Amino acid sequence: MNAITEVAPLLEMRGICKAFPGVKALDDVSFEIYPGEVHMLLGENGAGKSSLMKVLCGVYVADAGEFYHEGRRVSVSSPVDTMRLGIAVIFQEFSLVPYLDIAQNIFLGREPRGGLPGSTDHARMHAEARRLLDILGMDISTRTPVHRLGVAQQQMVEIAKALSQNARILVLDEPTAALSDRETEKLFAVIGKLKADDVSMIYISHRMAEVFALGDRITVMRDGRKVGSYLPGDATPDELVARMVGRKVDMSYSRERSGVTGELALEMRDVSADNGIEDINLQVRAGEIVGLAGLVGSGRSEVARAVFGADPVRQGEIRIFGKAMQGGPDKARALGAALIPESRKTEGLALIRTVRDNLLLAGLRRVFPTHWYRSGKADALSMREIERLRIATPNGDQLAQYLSGGNQQKIVIGKWLLAEARLFIFDEPTRGIDVGAKAEIFALIDSLVKQGAAVLLISSELPEILSVCDRTYVMREGRIAGELAHTEMTEESILQLGMNDA
Repeated sequence: MNAITEVAPLLEMRGICKAFPGVKALDDVSFEIYPGEVHMLLGENGAGKSSLMKVLCGVYVADAGEFYHEGRRVSVSSPVDTMRLGIAVIFQEFSLVPYLDIAQNIFLGREPRGGLPGSTDHARMHAEARRLLDILGMDISTRTPVHRLGVAQQQMVEIAKALSQNARILVLDEPTAALSDRETEKLFAVIGKLKADDVSMIYISHRMAEVFALGDRITVMRDGRKVGSYLPGDATPDELVARMVGRKVDMSYSRERSGVTGELALEMRDVSADNGIEDINLQVRAGEIVGLAGLVGSGRSEVARAVFGADPVRQGEIRIFGKAMQGGPDKARALGAALIPESRKTEGLALIRTVRDNLLLAGLRRVFPTHWYRSGKADALSMREIERLRIATPNGDQLAQYLSGGNQQKIVIGKWLLAEARLFIFDEPTRGIDVGAKAEIFALIDSLVKQGAAVLLISSELPEILSVCDRTYVMREGRIAGELAHTEMTEESILQLGMNDA
């Protein structure tokens, strides 16, 4: 028996059910967390993980089921209830106010009272914030505005905010999705400290290495149901993936390389921009996937934004299919370029619009050249893409915000297919999506290339770069540090270029 489970659970959820119109999100799910345990929660996008956590934190009210805290039955019907139970959730999208400082964010809405009515004891607030940051090993002034912090530092502020509420259970939703390897190591060290202090953690991740490095137990969900709980030594990554998706999934993402390329789709000559990139020279041809690797902050996304006209170029030349790129994203679209951005929710989608509207957005002028919108044609084209890309949605009228991350990513890709783009720039295309959806997206990228498209692929996951790219440029500090042919590409060679002077 696992030593952790020899004690009573800190929290239990029994027989939780939750339904939405046309969808049963949770079906008789039971889940427990023990003191000082890191409990990994796995499942495809749409498996019910987020719904279960939203029920746990009181955002959703369960249709059926019971909650037990330290053996005592409790009611959870609002975030106030979960706060009283010491539960805090840190979502992928942080809930920080950019232009308030660290201490103000940590105690927002709970500021210590000063001597005068309506005043705040700022000295006490900053002293307590300092104590929390010291626990997390964060050596930075509590008066620093949050907008000046990197993603990893903002995440630590979120954790400090949770600790300030005396949280004994932390829910971490894909906490390393936007972190570099070094930042991830620091986060793992913090998790170790919290675990030693008997803080329990529910950790949602799609990265198998994290699951086995951190997890004390692993629970797998599929289609709104719990399909099993395991100790790390009792299951392999392949077995867990098979349980997640109900079938065997090839996680190697390998592809056949023809070695045949076509016309020059993208050329950058000595390009510098105000966003920090300098003297960028690269080429991408039709029929190939070219990687753009490097550490977080090395300038990869800035290259993508410069090509697409989202950031102005200061000097140099960008040519797309032989034509000069001068202007904004509308010009890039007209030349046949597509950007699938790193942040699909804020830059790739109109979340409060329907799936149909999002799919048609980039190709409206091509689909309706007379500027006369025809609903029948719009319905037919959007349904074609929904079926081709296997987008899991009841219909084209569903709002994009209600779909899983993997399906949202398919919509972003689909809108560019309807626009008949030929140069695709993928910036972290698999961030925050499950292994099944990853395999589908890489299969789609491979099919685009086979049909003559050109792809520039940005990824922090080196196995993805090694598996799918024909060659790779490596960036460091806003510049191209080197180019590697497929036969030269290894994790070591990429890291060496990305971290050291060549």
